[in-house]
Amino acid sequence: MIVGAGQAGAETAAALRDRGFTGPVTLVGDEPGPPYGRPPLSKDYLTGGVEPGGLALRPPSYYRDHGITLTGRDPAVEIDRDGQRLTLASGRELPYAALVLATGARPRPLPVPGAGLAGVLALRSLEDATAIRDRLADARDVLVIGGGFIGLEVAATARRSGARVTVVEAGPRLMARAVSAPMSAFLAGHHREQGVRVLLGREVTALRGDAAGRCRVAELDGGERVPADLVVAGIGVLPNCSLAAAAGLAVGDGVLVDDRLRTSDRAVYAVGDCARFPSPYAPGRLRLESVRNAVEHARRVAAVLCGDTPPPAAVPWFWSEQYALRLQIAGITQGHDRTAVAGDPAAGRFSVLCFRGERLVGTESVNRPADHMATRRLLESGAPGPAPADAERPGFDLKAFTRSPQPV
Repeated sequence: MIVGAGQAGAETAAALRDRGFTGPVTLVGDEPGPPYGRPPLSKDYLTGGVEPGGLALRPPSYYRDHGITLTGRDPAVEIDRDGQRLTLASGRELPYAALVLATGARPRPLPVPGAGLAGVLALRSLEDATAIRDRLADARDVLVIGGGFIGLEVAATARRSGARVTVVEAGPRLMARAVSAPMSAFLAGHHREQGVRVLLGREVTALRGDAAGRCRVAELDGGERVPADLVVAGIGVLPNCSLAAAAGLAVGDGVLVDDRLRTSDRAVYAVGDCARFPSPYAPGRLRLESVRNAVEHARRVAAVLCGDTPPPAAVPWFWSEQYALRLQIAGITQGHDRTAVAGDPAAGRFSVLCFRGERLVGTESVNRPADHMATRRLLESGAPGPAPADAERPGFDLKAFTRSPQPV
């Protein structure tokens, strides 16, 4: 039994069948239709480049042919751990031998007056993206609150659609939780070059609407008023762990699991955005919101459930597309204390190597896929990699470094 029919849930069902699991597999979700991919929602889907049918992770026939039952529009509301039964909103009860929680995350609510006005939206689901796309067609002034992955991707898409765009970020730099200071500065500069107004260290204090209840203006700290007939809030997400918490499972910014993705109940597992798990690539437990993490968790939990040896933990990696830029991140770079830049930021092709002490912990690459792949191979191998002093030398080439013999 799998609760959650997003990327992690769908991949878990497929991975079970790929490993030869012959028992019943049920995907319990709260949206209609087959599972779909979310990355295009903030990019091509908003411009009409991808239609809903093109988002499906697999054709509907796949689930039928592989004996996977899809239960949509009927979310799980209660876990009976003693009786090993799952209760759905409809009142239906489903027994389970093993339960996998793939409940994902939800947008953090916008805590300002006027957040309920028409035209104030968040982006997580296909329904959210469709509402934004419909309004973007006629929007003149788009306000994006939050300078993270989703916010900047929406800003880039809106700007390319011809709207005037303002990004308001409360922190001192863009994507501060995800990238280094040099990468933040580059992204801010690039958005400004594209005509986006980027405001850092500023906050929206209220949203004001017209007589019909449609948002028209945002008020900022300091009293400035910014026109906004479409507002997209991208101020982070919260893991959906209330179902687990109500069942008495251990939670803390996600459902807490071990390296086999088991919760505090050995019959219940958690995967994807909702799971907080140990990783060899970061100290302590972490929770990752990425397609790659969802896929890796799915393969790992399927191996455990089938009694097989789980695959080794893969290097975490992420990506974002903004205008003609493809940002790729390999490794967990939070907590780094030194950086080195390789390549040419002015040409839009460079990498920021991030170090913790003398050890490379990750690389952020813009239009340099070779550096991205080299970092993934290097981190997976466990080799020490270049020292900061090596990477700081003019002309340093990470790909060449990984191919040259290194002292043992």
